Amino acid sequence: MIIVGRKGEQAKLQQYYDSSIPEFLVVYGRRRIGKTFLIREFFHSKFDFYATGLANGKKNEQLKAWNTAIKIHFGDTDENATDWLDAFTLLRKKLEKQGDSKKKVIFIDEVPWLDTPKSGFLTALEHFWNGWASSRKDILLIICGSATSWVVKNIFKNRGGLYNRVTRRIRLLPFTLKETEEYLKYKEIELGRYRICEAYMIFGGVPYYYSLLGKGLSLPQNIDALCFAEDGILRFEFEELYASLFKNSDKHIKVITALGSKAKGLTRDEIISITKLSSGGSLTQILDELELCGFIRSYPNYMLNDNLNLYQLTDSFSLFYLRFLKSKKPRNPRFWTGSLESPSLSAWKGCAFELVCLQHSEQIKQALGLTAISTEISSWRSRQSSPGAQIDLLIDRKDGIINLCEMKYSKSEYVITSKTEAQLRNKIAVFEAETKTKKAVHLTMITTYGIQKNIHSDIIQSEVLLNNLFLL
Repeated sequence: MIIVGRKGEQAKLQQYYDSSIPEFLVVYGRRRIGKTFLIREFFHSKFDFYATGLANGKKNEQLKAWNTAIKIHFGDTDENATDWLDAFTLLRKKLEKQGDSKKKVIFIDEVPWLDTPKSGFLTALEHFWNGWASSRKDILLIICGSATSWVVKNIFKNRGGLYNRVTRRIRLLPFTLKETEEYLKYKEIELGRYRICEAYMIFGGVPYYYSLLGKGLSLPQNIDALCFAEDGILRFEFEELYASLFKNSDKHIKVITALGSKAKGLTRDEIISITKLSSGGSLTQILDELELCGFIRSYPNYMLNDNLNLYQLTDSFSLFYLRFLKSKKPRNPRFWTGSLESPSLSAWKGCAFELVCLQHSEQIKQALGLTAISTEISSWRSRQSSPGAQIDLLIDRKDGIINLCEMKYSKSEYVITSKTEAQLRNKIAVFEAETKTKKAVHLTMITTYGIQKNIHSDIIQSEVLLNNLFLL
């Protein structure tokens, strides 16, 4: 199969394969993002050794799968490992028999599942790398896992034998809008950019979800078939997604649900108030894990201290689920096609489009010609409630300008009315008064099809269109 997108990642994989030193590569990223697919397809599944962990498998089951992988790659053998030290010793013996004429690619997938309680897996992995592989120029060891928090804690922040041993890392991020467009073309699914954006507002940049779309169906028909039909493949995706990544996922889901209720984000204290979770290390760990896995983001409140950082749900599918799937019991199998013009969908589209824009801040800066200018991305929330104001995307530039970005989703050119103009002027005025900034404040509108020119549109200094979000 063809690898769509991932140009930078493919170049890195080739570089690491060609390297003249031993390489220990960690590939990580959220579930369904395409980590295994990328590695398998890049190396055409021609691994010197490939093993994968079993979801919820016990130690003896994991070792049985490992022994089977040994037989597949090296031929039948009477040797069977009974613990992880034996397992890696057996692998070492088999690899040594191949000589050192070419790079040996060892791929161990879903590593967090292999590390069952008291199994000794990490100790054995440390010994394999430190005691043998790290001294050989012909080794490329690739480990992979969806439980990003486990990878960070046990590999990157390991204080034992794996401390500072990883030589390379690739965090596989969701597809951009452009990569999504390329993937849909490869799948021969015809959607215009407006519909691709709408799909992205539901599925984010997760390739697996797009692989499920049926040819010949409209996007609304696909959404009903996947999410609202009795046998929809994604009907229970939300619960499965979090349960597969976190041991006590109920607390993570509480945080996600709270953030889903306030699309513009919550402070830590507000999260505690809504979820009733205790403040302390446990909540910190939950927030860190969710952010590492790409479900939420924390971002600074412009010119304010870290205690007022905002946390925001950035996983599009989770937002979609919380708005439309969680409470639909029993579900109408044609809910989406029957609700296209409903107020609830219109309100969701506004929030979801803002998420898409936040996920494409680099493309926005590129469209504004800011690639050569040092910038910082943040948000801002007024301290006062009346007249209050909030800005979800603020670009603070080193050339003396601040772009306050307003994001609006519409089927045609967006019309700024006298009421809208007054609201925008209030935002600028409150922002300037509270921050006491000496920089010039430019109002930037990010819309699907641009701004309709009228007597109120002169307030806008710059525009970014949906097509600009499809930049590379």
